[in-house]
Amino acid sequence: MQKKIFAVILSGCGHQDGAEIHEATLTLWAIHKNGADFQCYAPDIRQHHVLNHITGEEMSEKRNVLIESARIARGKIASLATFNPNSVDGLVIPGGFGAAKNLSSYAFDGANCTVNKDVAGAIKGIHDAGKPIGALCIAPVILAKVLGNVTLTIGQDQGTADNIAAMGAHHQPTMQGEIAIDRDQKIVSTPCYMLNSRIDQIAEGADKLIRAMLEMMN
Repeated sequence: MQKKIFAVILSGCGHQDGAEIHEATLTLWAIHKNGADFQCYAPDIRQHHVLNHITGEEMSEKRNVLIESARIARGKIASLATFNPNSVDGLVIPGGFGAAKNLSSYAFDGANCTVNKDVAGAIKGIHDAGKPIGALCIAPVILAKVLGNVTLTIGQDQGTADNIAAMGAHHQPTMQGEIAIDRDQKIVSTPCYMLNSRIDQIAEGADKLIRAMLEMMN
């Protein structure tokens, strides 16, 4: 049987200004662990800003989201502008502030945020094709903005849950390592570092998310 292929959208490299590295890496691990394969993508755009991950202070340099994401993908990555929903069986978006700063403007605009056009196009293309979508940590807010009436989780944070509701979606509270499944819309989400989590709990959530998505593909 041919392996299922997941598209994984990355948002840079580093949780404060890009993709959360543990979440991204453990998502890729879970995909291979469960007998599937992946292709990484990222938008070819300038990163919103660059932060020192020790001090949290902004740095003067400029970086590119695609180039930074290539660090996690070991160079095997494509521009999201080239994405074709027909080439994959599902789509996953790890979290990190890059999802809220580079893939969207959620970190600055909350429920009034905008979503990068290539990100929105990929989400809509997969959803319209009836294929599953997974989102980790803060990334579910992007699905709320693009898709509206879907059920998602970001853990327990009430402010974010309120924003999800304001965007027309529904929030399901979860704890570490748990997932929320919207079977009708084929959406799976897990809270990851939206809660005070250990790395093994991140792995547990990523593994459950990928397994749930694979069940939707069969």
